Amino acid sequence: MKTTVGGSDVGVVVEHRVAEVEGCRIGYHRAGDGPPLLLLHGAWSDGREWRLQLEALCDEFTVVAWDAPGCGRSSEPPEDFSIADYADAVAGLIRALDLAPTHLVGLSFGGGLAIEVAHRHPEIIRSLVLASAYAGWAGSLPRDVVEARVAKVMAEADQPPATWIGSYLPGFFATDVSPALVEEMLHIMGDVRPEGIKPMINAFAAADLRGVLAEITAPTLLLYGERDERAPLPVAEALNRGIPGSELVVVPGVGHVLNIEAADAFNAEVRRFLHAQPTGPTPG
Repeated sequence: MKTTVGGSDVGVVVEHRVAEVEGCRIGYHRAGDGPPLLLLHGAWSDGREWRLQLEALCDEFTVVAWDAPGCGRSSEPPEDFSIADYADAVAGLIRALDLAPTHLVGLSFGGGLAIEVAHRHPEIIRSLVLASAYAGWAGSLPRDVVEARVAKVMAEADQPPATWIGSYLPGFFATDVSPALVEEMLHIMGDVRPEGIKPMINAFAAADLRGVLAEITAPTLLLYGERDERAPLPVAEALNRGIPGSELVVVPGVGHVLNIEAADAFNAEVRRFLHAQPTGPTPG
């Protein structure tokens, strides 16, 4: 299936496809042609979260936004799916679509997942952009905060999304985002399935990736909102200290979902960083 998005007369054609990865169905959205750029979304979401990046960056890159297992058009994961299992699914999709080596961008949960992909499969990663990222919840947040987040999700997961999605928006956005973008975000969150969000949250709550940060060799950009309350600046600074040679950029005045709230600034920083990367094959 294809759709045309964007405000120009020509628009941007986005393909919506499904790949088979080790017996699992993985949905993805694809636009453009050029060096590969794979986008990993956060929790309570799917690949549609990256519409503004698919539109903006496809002029130079082959931009692919995946639907994590249990999200969007992807099949449900086992209940005990771990962060390592999610990372292996990402690697499987990269290989199935012949994207290696790829630039890898992750937001929030997707940022922590990108760290695990780089740890387990370094040979297929060209560079990392970690936005609003954690070293897993266990690796970045106090235990009581993690427990409270998990308890909230598990209490809500089987309820109609309309009863709980509004409670997350103040933590996602720090400014008055346009009503159209809020409506788009609410629509995506309204499609969250219990079979997808429960394994994802349990996997991320248990993940502590601090021990692998020093092993990351891919060039890494850290992008955070100045007013992010969910992954506040101390989380960013800890990742910056832990990942050798990483660059930290803080976008003024915005919150957690900065790829939507400050899309122009986000896209400009990603483009700047990717332009600075070598174009040849990666080592190993």
